Amino acid sequence: MLEEARKLLQTHFGYETFRTGQEQAISQVFEGQNTICVMPTGGGKSMCYQIPALVMEGTTIVVSPLISLMKDQVDALLAAGIPAAYINSSLGFEEVRETLHDVQRGAIKLLYIAPERLDSEMFLNELQGVQVPLIAVDEAHCISQWGHDFRPSYRLISRMAGLFPNNPTVLALTATATPQVREDICRILDIEEEHTVMTGFERANLSFSVIRGQDRDRYVKEYVQKNEKEAGIIYAATRKTVDSVYDMLIKKGVKAAKYHAGMPDQERKSGQERFLNDEVTVMVATNAFGMGIDKSNIRYVIHYQLPKNMESYYQEAGRAGRDGLPSECIVLYASQDVQTQRFLIDQAQDPSRIPGELAKLQGMVDYCHTENCLQQFIIFYFGDTGAEPCGHCSSCSDERESLDVTTDVQMVLSCVVRMGQKFGKMMTAQVLTGSRNKKVLDFGFDKLSTYGILKHHNAKEVSNLIEFMISQELLAVEQGSFPTIYVPDGGRDVLLGKRRVLRKGAVATKQITQNDPMFEELRKIRKKLADDAGVPPFVIFSDKTLQDMCSRKPKSEEEFLEVNGVGTSKLEKYGEAFLTAIRDFPEAE
Repeated sequence: MLEEARKLLQTHFGYETFRTGQEQAISQVFEGQNTICVMPTGGGKSMCYQIPALVMEGTTIVVSPLISLMKDQVDALLAAGIPAAYINSSLGFEEVRETLHDVQRGAIKLLYIAPERLDSEMFLNELQGVQVPLIAVDEAHCISQWGHDFRPSYRLISRMAGLFPNNPTVLALTATATPQVREDICRILDIEEEHTVMTGFERANLSFSVIRGQDRDRYVKEYVQKNEKEAGIIYAATRKTVDSVYDMLIKKGVKAAKYHAGMPDQERKSGQERFLNDEVTVMVATNAFGMGIDKSNIRYVIHYQLPKNMESYYQEAGRAGRDGLPSECIVLYASQDVQTQRFLIDQAQDPSRIPGELAKLQGMVDYCHTENCLQQFIIFYFGDTGAEPCGHCSSCSDERESLDVTTDVQMVLSCVVRMGQKFGKMMTAQVLTGSRNKKVLDFGFDKLSTYGILKHHNAKEVSNLIEFMISQELLAVEQGSFPTIYVPDGGRDVLLGKRRVLRKGAVATKQITQNDPMFEELRKIRKKLADDAGVPPFVIFSDKTLQDMCSRKPKSEEEFLEVNGVGTSKLEKYGEAFLTAIRDFPEAE
């Protein structure tokens, strides 16, 4: 069976060998062992059930919570010549009936279903009599109440497995499971602990950065403009922030779309499709977007505001670089985001979950303040303590010059004390820069000796300095309906001249990839073929495959088959268009 699996990997998907962990998971499935597979986003989890589905008799059922992922995966399977279908709320009654008829007559190898379908007795009755060798549970952390995205319908999966007399194998797959969540998945799905396949949480092609105390809008505008040809996602915590960042980019002429729960369904869907089809390069969204987005050529993910926990962050950041090419994941940290996330957590439906969620939020704040390797911090969080420093995150590779800002910091601290330590960051910045704001004058702050002592800076720059001081624990925030700042012990030492303060210069934005004319030409051909086929461009070929074409410059069908990610089916469909373009491309003088 394994030999057949390796052949199918080459003919349908164009890969010579399995990635780490894939072969072990597939072997265990062939042996009928219920298995949990923990691989990072982009690690190739889907291959662990798609290949067995082709080898084994019958229809493999894939439970997935994500309508967009189902569509992407089914499109990709059909493009690779594999009969697949999905059933979810996007289909009408007739379409569901036709799909079930195809399943019942054995014409479908992989059927993707939404977990909510398991609530329907009628639907489950339709599946009785279907030969099901394997049930794959995607995003398996949704089954655990300790997970960050608990879905009660997932608890019904074991009941569905009992419907089929041949006792199908269960394969649970997730990218973000702490030890507690993994234990929960195994207990509910009857998986022996020794049948865990875990490849580690490291994503070596991702570069992680935390930017603190900088002008976020300026950073985002510069970054997006420097990488205008690359696809990226910018996440924000609230709908209002999504709208404002989106408007800012549109005014700058950036091809952007937006996505949040407050938009009409059709508008959201249209924006998502434009992003998937490379018609816009930037998606600005809340965390409502992206779960299950299979787009492989996302080169950067920027969190404009702090995510609520490490599980959510690693899943969202992990949407970058699914094709294995170098990509960037950036958090733009500001202390007020902690208050925003606290508010959102307090709105949660289940009050019993609030203390746990606040503890997870603190883990995210700790990540933003660590001076140790960021990749290592994430991997440790998920219980893997064997990781070495990555060498390329913002902590590992920080070579910026440090400037002595002790005097400016002492001025800020002195002003906070003179204002009675009862006001917020913006009011303090206004006093320091000599604002004639009515509130400043009403409180008589224009009479303080610290009024206007930093007027050679603007209020935004002073506000950023205050952010930096909070991140260094030289100022602290008293959380409440109106957060106020005060001077803790660390700040007092600076005020008394016992300690100097060094601040790194601003982080410069950079271009992720170098321009390659042949790559751009192949990208255009991919886009045209995708438009003709009505699928997203990455379904035709990934960026990694196009880059391999540029490197190998195949001139014949045999050479084209050697390109990473080219199988027989795709050679027949797309080979001629790409081979012609490569042969006709002018060689550099």
